[in-house]
Amino acid sequence: MRGGHDEHRGRSQEAEQLDCTSYDGQLAEHQVTLRTPAELADALPYLLGYRPEDSIVLVALHDRDGHGRFGGRARLGIPASADDWESAARQLADGLVRGSERRGARPEQMVAFLCQEPVKGETGRQVMERMRPLAQRMRVACGSLDVPVIEALCISDGRFWSYCCDREECCPREGRPMGLPGTSVLAAAATYAGVQVRGTLRELRARLLPWETAAALEQEIALDTAGMTLVPGILDEATRTGVAEETLRLAERLMARFAAAPLMSGTLTADLRDDELLGHDEAARLILGLQDRATRDRAAEWMEGDEAAPALRLWRALARRCVGPYREHAAAPLTLAGWVAWSSGDDLEAREALAMALGADCDYLFARLLHQACNEGLDPESIRRCLRAERSGREQLDAGRLDKPAGGVARSVPGEAADTGPMSDAGVRRRARHPAGSTGSLPRSATAAGRDRVTRPPRSRTSAGARLDAPRPGSTASRTPKNTAPRTPKKGGGVRRGGSRPEGARSKNAGVEGDT
Repeated sequence: MRGGHDEHRGRSQEAEQLDCTSYDGQLAEHQVTLRTPAELADALPYLLGYRPEDSIVLVALHDRDGHGRFGGRARLGIPASADDWESAARQLADGLVRGSERRGARPEQMVAFLCQEPVKGETGRQVMERMRPLAQRMRVACGSLDVPVIEALCISDGRFWSYCCDREECCPREGRPMGLPGTSVLAAAATYAGVQVRGTLRELRARLLPWETAAALEQEIALDTAGMTLVPGILDEATRTGVAEETLRLAERLMARFAAAPLMSGTLTADLRDDELLGHDEAARLILGLQDRATRDRAAEWMEGDEAAPALRLWRALARRCVGPYREHAAAPLTLAGWVAWSSGDDLEAREALAMALGADCDYLFARLLHQACNEGLDPESIRRCLRAERSGREQLDAGRLDKPAGGVARSVPGEAADTGPMSDAGVRRRARHPAGSTGSLPRSATAAGRDRVTRPPRSRTSAGARLDAPRPGSTASRTPKNTAPRTPKKGGGVRRGGSRPEGARSKNAGVEGDT
């Protein structure tokens, strides 16, 4: 494409031609030349892998032999208040430029997109005019970093407008209609390469949001009931291991149940079927059991091979069951869903799930570390290696425990405490809302900051705020990250809905997203 328009004046010859490669380089062998602004607008879903809504999108351009080539992409939800537009523009431009520099390829130019549908009684052209100051702020923010915006498009109500061209013959005031989806040259190349465009982010998030149906009350009651048994067991060192083993065995049984179910077409149909396969009591026990950091870390080992697909379905289903005052508990299953998606190569769902986990609990360190690594385009293989090593080492230790001498007495393994059997379900059930706490952590070699693994019991608080398991002097618990505190469900508000939020600028949509 020639600088966005063949007719644009004052454009450098270096920007005359853009050879487009698709999202994550999947069209690297299928170069496509974009010659019109309509083709550029149509390319956006293929660059992101989904159709953006209510979004600011920046796409980096890199010069190669006099031709522009698409590079990194970044997206940010359009802030509801115009007062936040300037900070949002700075955050997005700085994030994309700095991220590109870390990957060794500073962009030479940018293309900006503003995507927003009209509200009731508004036209697409009115949206374009309302967004014009935001487009100008984006151009200023990128210009301050010496990366000019060579094209800025507004896409609304099935039409597009250019903020960089005012020539009536190419960019009329009423805008130009978008082409039919799938009819462009880029769409044909993407289809040939096997690249599919997902739906919208709203549709993706709907698979992870808590229920708001009549069944939500039944799930909340099941969570209350399970908490009376599980929380004391997790807080007690003598039974904590047993509760963890019981939680993991239950998760394995459910994964096998999901894997045995016949495949369903359509995400909504598939999710409804998975919900039917998962009982309220089973979901409650898993949600509460995964609040323990060590249990969650072991569950993260189901990340590849035949285990990945049923695990991802299970974590999605559990996130949907974190209803009412238990919404903050969704941080654990959402983080696991994001991790499995990232490990499986689905960066889009990974970023959204991890961002929603941070929306449920902004201090959840495991989600924060994974979200940062995914956004920076790092390879998840280093984390997979750590988890494989931990799993293999534990299996070897377990095999050693079962190795008995001739006398029939099991030999102990040095440095390993005896496991406590699964906790019984029998006992007095009383209404309790004190969930087990969780920390955010990765295996030692997988953490960016080299954080120590913390193995103390989760904390719980009495109504007066006293900790039931205050750390002993000199113990590793004193170094526990902030998010090890339990999340006590709260009635009547104060609950953050799942969703991302940028660090530097508040917006009503997801936080900054980027990729290689």
